Amino acid sequence: MSDACGCGDDEPRAGGEEAEEHEPERLWEVRELQFAAVSGVLLLAAWITGWAVDGGAAGTAATVLEWLALLAGAYTFVPSTVKRLAKGKIGVGTLMTIAAVGAVLLGEVGEAAMLAFLFSISEGLEEYSLARTRRGLRALLSLVPDEATVLRDGTELVVAPAALRVGDRMLVRPGERVATDGIVRDGRTALDVSAITGESVPVEAGPGDEVFAGSINGTGVLTVEVTTTAEDNSLARIVRIVEAEQSRKGAAQRLADRIARPLVPGVMIAAVLIAAIGSLLGDPLVWIERALVVLVAASPCALAISVPVTVVAAVGAASKLGVLVKGGAALEALGRIRGVALDKTGTLTANRPAVIDVATANGASRERVLDVAAALEARSEHPLAKAILAAVEHVDPASDVEAVTGAGLTGRRDGHTIRLGRPGWLDAGPLAADVSRMQDAGATAVLVEQDGQVIGAVAVRDELRPEAGEVVAQLRRDSYHVAMLTGDNHATAAALAKDVGIDAVHAELRPEDKARLVEQLRGERPTAMVGDGVNDAPALATADLGIAMGAMGTDVAIETADVALMGEDLRHLPQAFTHARQARRIMLQNVGLSLAIVIVLMPLALFGVLGLAAVVLVHELAEVVVIANGVRAGRAKPLATTRGARQAPLAPTAAVGASS
Repeated sequence: MSDACGCGDDEPRAGGEEAEEHEPERLWEVRELQFAAVSGVLLLAAWITGWAVDGGAAGTAATVLEWLALLAGAYTFVPSTVKRLAKGKIGVGTLMTIAAVGAVLLGEVGEAAMLAFLFSISEGLEEYSLARTRRGLRALLSLVPDEATVLRDGTELVVAPAALRVGDRMLVRPGERVATDGIVRDGRTALDVSAITGESVPVEAGPGDEVFAGSINGTGVLTVEVTTTAEDNSLARIVRIVEAEQSRKGAAQRLADRIARPLVPGVMIAAVLIAAIGSLLGDPLVWIERALVVLVAASPCALAISVPVTVVAAVGAASKLGVLVKGGAALEALGRIRGVALDKTGTLTANRPAVIDVATANGASRERVLDVAAALEARSEHPLAKAILAAVEHVDPASDVEAVTGAGLTGRRDGHTIRLGRPGWLDAGPLAADVSRMQDAGATAVLVEQDGQVIGAVAVRDELRPEAGEVVAQLRRDSYHVAMLTGDNHATAAALAKDVGIDAVHAELRPEDKARLVEQLRGERPTAMVGDGVNDAPALATADLGIAMGAMGTDVAIETADVALMGEDLRHLPQAFTHARQARRIMLQNVGLSLAIVIVLMPLALFGVLGLAAVVLVHELAEVVVIANGVRAGRAKPLATTRGARQAPLAPTAAVGASS
């Protein structure tokens, strides 16, 4: 263990594979607790010997046992303290070491042994709590199977996941776990991704769908093309990010550091003054002893460990919920948020636009309108292209297709000039009422024209996530101010906001507009921006806290945001807020309790009300309390096994816009 709960210690305890190999899984495997147990047994033996037997030999035996108990307990912190002192670092372990040495000089070997015994227990409990939460995070890696079946040159080979190469074809049988990230090339199944994203509802997967390491295959046999190596798959990336980001400290943790760091040398100076002034005015031995007791009483060990233990426990628990929290700063900010700005596409909606209505004019049929629209969209990368192409069985592409920025497409086919574009660029003519109806209902409408004559209007919408209304209602019940930000038109945005229950709607926003608006919202209350992490990157960076959706497959989401929801279930959002608020409350409780202990013990020690053993006992009990309280932040309830009350399916006219 490190010097006194790591106060002033910036060095890592352990790292890499060595740390994982020696990670204690049970209390009795913690080295500090093993030495504490030895120290305690020896101390008990010394007391029994001194109480039960009279005489010089018994006194000598008791003293020897006390010395052995002192050495066993001190071994857990004195060597590291000396090393840090050599580097000019003073920590709480320094105070404990000086107090133990002082007690010995005063002839109180038993009390020095008690101090070392209790302090080694708190060190061991801290190490166990941190190891436990680190194991919870690294347990994600255990979701990867020990072996994988790969198809090479027409032969099935069983290899270790580390031997998989990008481009390999994995064979995943029913009940097996996926060894690394990839894309399904053959087969259909339902994947259990609950251990990865926190979503309990199985996810359907078929050709072209992405699958992630650790997913459990259902009943179908899948052929999966490997897209990442085992060292860089989604699970490994998440573990690396969280472990790297855990060094970031939230405001509460920085507060603990600000208090603890000057307190240590300040207490040492105060102890010297108490001993010097007291010796001039009274018995030097009495005042030197009191100075040593004050030294121990003011030790900020509980303060130094209170927040880090909470942060590590809470971040590890969040990962099990499908929420990736980038360390203490993000966790503390998540607990302070009172306003939520939600992007539309990919956040409130599923980002899978589809054609839901077609209006016709001038004798054209529905099929004719879609045929002409698809002819132009066949060469387009417009967000609506995929939806329109999916609505037709066969596409006869147009020629000479040109894109008119912000307006639409033009081209030729079979000697006809055809155009597709937004109302305003093309005249809606007899379809004006239909276009208005589509837009008022929340759909994105495009007009189709042939030889200068409008022949139809196509309405495309992006479906609301089934849980969107439930999530917004929960956020409002929890007293969050909820706003929607979108690049879509006002009519589309208003229709969607009404369906989902949002009053504050901001539409027709460019990425820089979103960032500027988020800055304004921050001026009113601490605000989080929730988006897909790509188009919303400026707003995510501007917000007090950026939250990205679907981080399992989006690198930029993880890099840009402070928090990422690893799955596609929006219900993880209010769950993450609740978890962070609870963690923040625990942080503040621990800081308050730690400071109260120091404030109460110092005058009691100064005036001789409490001796060294009593002060040490109270202090170490306080450390046990704050550690136990901090570990509570590791409790997290997963989502229910069903989505609960879903929204009713939207009617074709109650459509949602497709672009943001």
